[in-house]
Amino acid sequence: MLDGPASRAELAQRTGLTKATVASLVEPLLQQQILAEGAVLNTGRGRPSRPLHFAAAGPVAIGAEINVRHLAVTVQRLDGSTEFEQRIEVDNRHAAAADIVPRLADLIRTAIAACGRDPLGIGLAVPGIVQDGTVVYTPNVPGLNGIRPGDQLAADLGRPATDVAVDNEANLAALAHVWPHRMSGDDFVYVSGDVGIGAGIVIGGAMFRGRSGFAGELGHVTIARPGRPCPCGSHGCVEQYAGLHAILRTAAKRNLDALLHALDHGDIRALTAVETAGEALGAALASLINICDVATVVLGGSYAALFDHLAPAVRTELSTGVLAATRRPIQLTLSAFGSTAVTRGAAALITRRSCLEPNLLLPPKQLTTGELLGES
Repeated sequence: MLDGPASRAELAQRTGLTKATVASLVEPLLQQQILAEGAVLNTGRGRPSRPLHFAAAGPVAIGAEINVRHLAVTVQRLDGSTEFEQRIEVDNRHAAAADIVPRLADLIRTAIAACGRDPLGIGLAVPGIVQDGTVVYTPNVPGLNGIRPGDQLAADLGRPATDVAVDNEANLAALAHVWPHRMSGDDFVYVSGDVGIGAGIVIGGAMFRGRSGFAGELGHVTIARPGRPCPCGSHGCVEQYAGLHAILRTAAKRNLDALLHALDHGDIRALTAVETAGEALGAALASLINICDVATVVLGGSYAALFDHLAPAVRTELSTGVLAATRRPIQLTLSAFGSTAVTRGAAALITRRSCLEPNLLLPPKQLTTGELLGES
């Protein structure tokens, strides 16, 4: 069903199951309003059929994001379509988890009320390294260090801790390009550009996390030694040259909107700042690609907005710095999801789990409006 509507006969052909088996599996899903039937199609060959698709009013998952500069939520259906999105700008750099998590819980309550049904679960994206639900390290939101934000969020919402799954924001943004549809092939790096720079590495269609989950910390690749000090404790990290704050500082602009306005009007200082950032980012990516040999780089986050101005310098660095580029150019693309890739991927963490474990798609209990909003 992830590939689009299909008749019972088509599903039997795709899966190798008998038509009777497919029918026995489909009927409960129709009754539970997980699937729905389309209009009768008559192709002129064989019996007319009714294509099956995920029901628009069927189960949903929530993707939530704690970012350095904002909080965001997305409600997503099983087919990957979006039912509700919301984002609020808030500076979390010096905030404690006790302040951040309740604000996010309020956003999630709004999302649940908007969709009118209990979600399958909540995927939570954080800008740091996560191990078994604990934020091990997040230099740009230190209030989350050593915290289990998923457990705190579940408690605020009155839900079991197992309802909330936590992962790194770049990993989840990369997942949005894998599930439910392969948007960027089987081997790619998704680069999330904001205050920090994270990378989600996908090899063979699967996320590469490394032994301890530290894979993809592109922002802390050293490109200058000695170089600018970084909150991580090192010097010369690429995020100090290509992160959004570094670009804004060099361009002398207060925010991304002001930077984009300046770029559109040919501001030389802004153009130079973005070009310099592209060179730094491209140098770091060239080192990464020389090691893992992926075919595609996908730029997201603030890099999606800056893509047209950033891409030329990145492409130049990739063409000269990647050994494999002499035989096959590296594809540099813009994320189709823009600023929503992280929350979409966080929701996909839940929908993927549910589709791979169909018992999790059992109908949620019917809740009153008050219960949906977390009221006693």
